[in-house]
Amino acid sequence: MLEFKRHRRLRQTANLRSMVRETVLKTEDLIYPIFVIEGETNKKIEVASMPGVFQISFDLLEEEINTITELGIVSVIVFGVPKDKDEVGTSAYCEHGIVQQAIKKIKQVNNELVVIADTCLCQFTNHGHCGVIEEGIVLNDPTLDLLAKTAVSQAKAGADVIAPSNMMDGFVAAIRHGLDEAGFAHIPIMSYAVKYSSAFYGPFRDAAHSAPSFGDRKTYQMDPANRLEALREAESDVLEGADFLIVKPALSYLDIIREVKDNFSYPVVAYNVSGEYSMIKAASLNGWIDEKSVVMEKLISMKRAGADLIITYFAKDVAKWLNEGK
Repeated sequence: MLEFKRHRRLRQTANLRSMVRETVLKTEDLIYPIFVIEGETNKKIEVASMPGVFQISFDLLEEEINTITELGIVSVIVFGVPKDKDEVGTSAYCEHGIVQQAIKKIKQVNNELVVIADTCLCQFTNHGHCGVIEEGIVLNDPTLDLLAKTAVSQAKAGADVIAPSNMMDGFVAAIRHGLDEAGFAHIPIMSYAVKYSSAFYGPFRDAAHSAPSFGDRKTYQMDPANRLEALREAESDVLEGADFLIVKPALSYLDIIREVKDNFSYPVVAYNVSGEYSMIKAASLNGWIDEKSVVMEKLISMKRAGADLIITYFAKDVAKWLNEGK
């Protein structure tokens, strides 16, 4: 008789499989993105390219936070959709900007919820780029001052974590210095350390109204072909003071998540981006796949790759499914 290993012995029942499961997804792993619109009331607008994801007006924020809290989600990341935009994204660092207002409101509704502030200018500039523009070029160093101002204003509003997503060189150092100088040395930075110039971002730009009006973001976001560059970017951010490292997108970059996890002893965050969400939603709505099974398999793959946390538009659905299984 042939000699071979009987791996199937550990797969015979659901309970046996659960006992030997190596990777587990928990509600506490999930970070839910919220889009808050300025200057509107009683508005809940579904993003056309992201079925099930909504822009909500400020007055509906309390209801949304209560729903998230009841589901057991412990963290949200806030994106603003401002009423006014200008060349330098003034409303990003305005004390009464939509993100700052939303942070204050969320903390009033549930002070225990971890509120992460996305820190970028692209939603607030009239050209849609993540920095100051001169003759069609995004200027690095002048942008750093505005990013630091934005982070400080978000911390003053009550943000628990600052998440800069702009990919300017030195952005973590500038924001860390700004926060420390303003008395917010205790506020951690969740850096978009490894952010690729990806075709998977299209639906997000519909949600946040942040598509660039000219050109693209390839001079500051990373080439999808590069692996070693990801490690250099993550190393810079660690040296400059980052406390979390985000890899964005997630699904096509599981190898990068694993490399970042293996090389740095910091929490790794996978950003399950809008295009990844919309593809599954579209396939599910057409009856081509089982949405729940595909989503859970996808998120488990991110955790297995090394992610400690996952930013995902599926967070509320996943929380419901996990709660049903308890």
